[in-house]
Amino acid sequence: MTKSSQVDQDLIRAIAELLNKEDLAEIEIEQEDFRVRVTRSYPNEAVTYAAPQQHYVQAPQAAPASVTPAGSVPAAAPAAVEDLSSNPGTLTSPMVGTAYRSPEPGKPAFVEVGAKVTEGQTMLIIEAMKTMNQIPAHRSGTVTRILVQDAQPVEYGEPLVVIE
Repeated sequence: MTKSSQVDQDLIRAIAELLNKEDLAEIEIEQEDFRVRVTRSYPNEAVTYAAPQQHYVQAPQAAPASVTPAGSVPAAAPAAVEDLSSNPGTLTSPMVGTAYRSPEPGKPAFVEVGAKVTEGQTMLIIEAMKTMNQIPAHRSGTVTRILVQDAQPVEYGEPLVVIE
């Protein structure tokens, strides 16, 4: 990977936080041969993301408190998303992008509810700026909740998975 193709994730996080704090729809920064553009869509606006084919998805109005696949064991009591971010077992998104639960379309998900995982194991992928970023487990344990659906847009700091 060349220096020009390497993304400064701290810069992206700072830009995304500024975007949310100032309630902006778009920020673009350009310096020499480096250009970063971060955009946010609002409810009822379609957004696009780069993938092998062009796809259109509806932006969620708010992150769901829980998205539990059929046949899985739901948590004892639904918790608000805000409560999950303070839980040490919650893996949060390190960036803004699109979350994918499997390595490629049609392949099995990296993990399911009930799976035993080890620290560093890939939990999902987040695509940001046409780069696929593997998101590792921050601890070992059992996956008790998966809070994102495949190809769902995610924000920086958004809860993704709970590992107990």
